[in-house]
Amino acid sequence: MSSLAPLPSAGASRVVFLGTPEIAVPYLEALVASGLKVELVVTRPDVRRGRGNEVSASPVKIAAQKLDLPVSHDASDVLKVATDQKNLVGVVVAFGELISEEVLAQIPMVNVHFSLLPRWRGAAPVERAILAGDDATGVCIMRVVEKLDEGEVYARQEVAIDNNDNVESLKAKLNAVAIKLLLDKIKNGFGNGVSQTGEPSYARKIKPIDLQIDWSKSAEQIARQVRVGGAFTFINGRRIKVLSARVMSEVSKDLKTGQVCEVDKTTCCIATGKGVLSLIEVQPEGKSVMKIEEWLNGARLTVESVFGI
Repeated sequence: MSSLAPLPSAGASRVVFLGTPEIAVPYLEALVASGLKVELVVTRPDVRRGRGNEVSASPVKIAAQKLDLPVSHDASDVLKVATDQKNLVGVVVAFGELISEEVLAQIPMVNVHFSLLPRWRGAAPVERAILAGDDATGVCIMRVVEKLDEGEVYARQEVAIDNNDNVESLKAKLNAVAIKLLLDKIKNGFGNGVSQTGEPSYARKIKPIDLQIDWSKSAEQIARQVRVGGAFTFINGRRIKVLSARVMSEVSKDLKTGQVCEVDKTTCCIATGKGVLSLIEVQPEGKSVMKIEEWLNGARLTVESVFGI
C-alpha cells in the first residue's frame, strides 16, 4: 500500500467519480448537491441493447450529462485531473472495472462496498447476504487497492436484514447509510484506516444455477432465492418465475418435494424439504407478471401436480 496516493487528512473539496449502473447515480447526485466539485465522471462505454441494436449510455453517464459534468470512458483520464492533487479524492461506486496501479498512485480513491468486510468481497454482496440467510450486512467506505475489496476500511456501519427484505429494499437501506458516511469522510477527513481482519468470503456474481429452485431445500431457503429476484422453477414442462412467496408454518409430510399440497382459486401451496411455500406472484414463460389467483385460473393444478419437472 506504500505506493498509493495519500488520502486528504483534512477532507476534500474536489472529486473524480467512477461508476456505471443505476445504483451509483444517487451518489453522484449527492456529491454535487453537497457542494463538492466533481472534476470528472468515468463510466463504462455505451453498449448496444434491444432489437434495434441501439447504443445506450450508462445510467451514470446520463445523470452526469444532466448535471453538465465532463464524462470519460477511460479510467486513465483521471490522471489529467491529478496534475493538481490538492483537496482531491476519487470515489468509486459499482464502476465494474479494476483500477490500475498507475492511477491509484496518483489519485487516492475510496470505494463504497455493501458488506461488512472481509465478508462478501466481490460483485454481489447484497444478493449473497440474502441467500446465505445473514441477519445483518452493512456498508464499508474502503480504500481502493489493486486487489479486489482488500483495502483499509475508513467507515463501517451495520444494517439489519429483515425477513421480508429483497435486493431492492435492502440496497435502498444501504444507500441511505452509505451516502451519509461517504459525504462525512470526504468533507471531514478520512483519518486512519483499519485493516480487514478475519476469514474473507467472496460474493460471486449470481448465475441461473443460483436461482433455479430446488424443492428439496427448505421453504426458508427457497424464499431467500425469491427475495434475490429471478427465482424460477418448472411446472408441466414450462418455466415459471416466482416473484413473491410466503413461508407457511405447516410442515409437509408424506408428500413429494415440489408437490402441490393445497390449491384453490386463490391459493397454491407447495411442499418443500422442510415446510411449505405459498406462491403470491408469478410470471409464466412468455407472459406478464400475474397474481397467483390470476395464474391459477388457467393453470389447471391439482394436489397431484409437482413443481420442478
